[in-house]
Amino acid sequence: MNDGEITCKDLVKTYNVGQQNEFVALKGINLTIADGSFVSIMGPSGSGKSTLLNLISCLDSPTSGEVYIEGVGISGLNGNQKAKLRREKLGFVFQQFNLIPNMTAFENVELPMRFEGTPAAERKKRADELLSLVGLEDKTNNKPTEMSGGQQQRVAVARSLANNPKIIMADEPTGNLDTQTGKKIMELLVRLHKEENKTLVVVTHDPGIAKTSNHIIQIQDGLIHKAAAEKTKEETRK
Repeated sequence: MNDGEITCKDLVKTYNVGQQNEFVALKGINLTIADGSFVSIMGPSGSGKSTLLNLISCLDSPTSGEVYIEGVGISGLNGNQKAKLRREKLGFVFQQFNLIPNMTAFENVELPMRFEGTPAAERKKRADELLSLVGLEDKTNNKPTEMSGGQQQRVAVARSLANNPKIIMADEPTGNLDTQTGKKIMELLVRLHKEENKTLVVVTHDPGIAKTSNHIIQIQDGLIHKAAAEKTKEETRK
C-alpha cells in the first residue's frame, strides 16, 4: 500500500447483490490521495464518482476491497468508530447544502462541535470565526430559508470546518448555484486548501473546476480511465 492520507485498494461496490437488477458501480479502484492535495473526480453521470466519494467518506461500505484513512482500514471500524472518524477527520460539502432548516446559520455551524462535546464557549468562538471566514458574520441568526443559495452553501462550507478536519469532501458543491456564485464557493474552498493545507476532494462535472486541482481522476464505467486522466492533465498544463 502506498503512503497517503487516503488509499483505496481493489475497491468494489455492487448494489442489489444477487438480484436481477444487480449493478457493479465500482470495479476495483486503486487510488492514493496524498496529504494536502486537491483532487478532482470527474466522469459522466452513473460512472461511479459519487459512489467513490461516499466510500472514502465512510458514508457507505464497499462490497470488497478497503479504504484506508491515515493508514486505518475503515471496514474494521464499527458504526460509532466511523462516526467519530467522520467528525474528527472529514468535512462535507454537498450539492443540496443539507442544512437543518429550523436552525440558524450559527446553530448549523455549531452542531458538529456539539456532537464532539466541545464546550459552549469554544463552540461559540469557533462558529463566529468560521461564519466570518466565509463572509456571513451578518447572517448568524438567519435560517436557511432567509438566505440565498450561495449563502447557504457558504454556511455548509463553514460547517464542514467546524471540527477542523484535515480532509474536505465536496460533491458537486457548485451544482445548485449560478456561475458567479459557484466560482466564489470554489475560490473559498481552494483558499482553504492552500492556506490551511486541507486535503480537498471534489466531485465535479465542471472542467473549469478540475483545471484548478492538483490531480484529476477520470472515472468511466466504474474504473479509473487512465488515458482520459492523462489527456486531462495534459490539457490542464496548457
